[in-house]
Amino acid sequence: MSKKIIIAIDGPAGSGKSTAAKNLAKKLGFTYLDTGAMYRAITFLALRSGVSDNRDKIIEIARNSNLTLKTDNGLTRVFSNDEELTDFIRTPEVNSKVSEVSVIPEVRTEMVKIQKRIGEKGNVVAEGRDVTTVVYPNADIKIFLTATIDERAKRRFKEFQAQNQSITLEEVKANLEKRDKIDSSREVSPLRQAPDAFVFDNTGLTPEEDLEFLYNKIIEVIKKSDC
Repeated sequence: MSKKIIIAIDGPAGSGKSTAAKNLAKKLGFTYLDTGAMYRAITFLALRSGVSDNRDKIIEIARNSNLTLKTDNGLTRVFSNDEELTDFIRTPEVNSKVSEVSVIPEVRTEMVKIQKRIGEKGNVVAEGRDVTTVVYPNADIKIFLTATIDERAKRRFKEFQAQNQSITLEEVKANLEKRDKIDSSREVSPLRQAPDAFVFDNTGLTPEEDLEFLYNKIIEVIKKSDC
């Protein structure tokens, strides 16, 4: 590759964005950027402080969080003022609240500032719900990853089972439907497919099949565009 590039992957919760982005970043030797982890971190901090329903307090937390991300063996570790939050940001409580926190314009503004700084270094695989439309509108390659709601619920439910979280499949599906509605209808940075994004429905596919298809597609695009 003759220049440093940005690969941006958007899509709804449970579509496999994180797994696909991590696997692609590892295979390509790129930096992996999990933008969702940042909003989860703010949500966790708000819940821990008991202010998850106080807009002004949440904005204050976002502005003073000093978030940093580190990649360790494919895992994104999240820190706020040098305190690691990685183990606390993927609970059902955070899942059920994160869309309400991430819809706040001032919170998104603070997070996007950090995300853009990371992208300036290039050779990044970024994933989230607005990376192709807001964070990196000029990304070299844009992918919109999706799957059916039932498929996404099953995947997320398995994740919670692995963490010994007490939640039913029906509750997981209801949470996802709620998040889809909030994410796609919010006024600032809504979840939507970028006009120039490649759409990939991975319902029924394994992570390995995802990786093979997306990697080949990316290499094809890179060769054609002389990136």
